[in-house]
Amino acid sequence: MSDTTPNPLDDSTADPFEIAEQAAHDLAQITGVERHDIALTLGSGWGKSAELIGETTAVFPATQVTGFSAPALSGHIGTLRSVVTPRGKHVLVIGARTHFYEGHGVRRVVHSVRTAAAAGVKTMVLTNGAGGIKRTWKPGQPVLISDHINLTGASPLEGATFIDLTDLYSIRLRDLARSIDPALDEGVYCQFRGPQYETPAEVQMAKSFGGHIVGMSTALEAIAARQSGMEIIGFSLITNLAAGIQTTPLTHHEVLEAGRVAEPVISSLLARVIGAL
Repeated sequence: MSDTTPNPLDDSTADPFEIAEQAAHDLAQITGVERHDIALTLGSGWGKSAELIGETTAVFPATQVTGFSAPALSGHIGTLRSVVTPRGKHVLVIGARTHFYEGHGVRRVVHSVRTAAAAGVKTMVLTNGAGGIKRTWKPGQPVLISDHINLTGASPLEGATFIDLTDLYSIRLRDLARSIDPALDEGVYCQFRGPQYETPAEVQMAKSFGGHIVGMSTALEAIAARQSGMEIIGFSLITNLAAGIQTTPLTHHEVLEAGRVAEPVISSLLARVIGAL
């Protein structure tokens, strides 16, 4: 769908799961793949991994699929890609993420996840670029997400929909990732609404809550993935130390540059993890 076409998810009376089913149908028509096994959402710095997972069989603008929007953020490629791994698994690579701060509502934020579930996906891999609170972390370091704190004030769940999030980020998959890279650290991810970067006081608040990573994505998507019954693993690329931990001003250019430098290493790691799924 083009940027001028009304997005069906903006209709509050529409069923977002029916729209996801239509999107999955579009996906099957375009890719020739009836069902995908794994979905990977690419955050800042993780893009090169799509080329390392396996053989790309289709790549196309995400706007060709019902409900998807063009990305508003530099560093996000705006495409969907179907890849087959050497082990024969079909991977849906999502390079078009809608962020909550864009103001389109939660339904659009989690549409890619719900589409993946409707396309048969059982394992959801979420990645992002984020700020680190642990002083021992360095820009360019990948870390596993062990849990999250949702500070957006929103949820993809509508009505009396009660979903258990106790083991939201799969211990089994985190152990698998550490078997590939034993040096991987992990931490609790805090999703802020954005788009402004967090203040030093907000970072200290997140730290006091038990947070180790701050960013503007992922938590809402993870909740939707759990609602859809998928097993979830999350990775953050530490692109900078968070405000007050890092004394220099924060910029989006800094995020992109950290991702560019780290991309070969983290993309190889991610490709090996996906190859083992």
